[in-house]
Amino acid sequence: QVQLVESGGGLVQPGGSLRLSCAASGNIFSRDRMGWYRQTPGKQRDLVATFTSGSSTNYADSVKGRFTISRDNAKNTVYLQMNSLKPEDTAVYYCNVFSVFTGMNYWGKGTLVTVSP
Repeated sequence: QVQLVESGGGLVQPGGSLRLSCAASGNIFSRDRMGWYRQTPGKQRDLVATFTSGSSTNYADSVKGRFTISRDNAKNTVYLQMNSLKPEDTAVYYCNVFSVFTGMNYWGKGTLVTVSP
């Protein structure tokens, strides 16, 4: 079992920055894939950024060059640095862990990011 707790969301003006954190506990290993997704009301949950294998990363086209995912394996924590935020980045951001060993997906409860003047 894996538990995920996100933090760092909030209200920010366009052009501003936020850093999201996701602390994982339980049966998590350095090879497990951690990432971030986001969802707006009435829409599906979409990939924002994720580690694919090892230190390789994958980003949604809409955030490339603005967002950076990073990970501290010693702390079992994944971060999402979001710069040059736009109103269309407004969403609930969810942390995700894919267990390579069990094939199971785990989700946090989400943290709201609102980008507005």
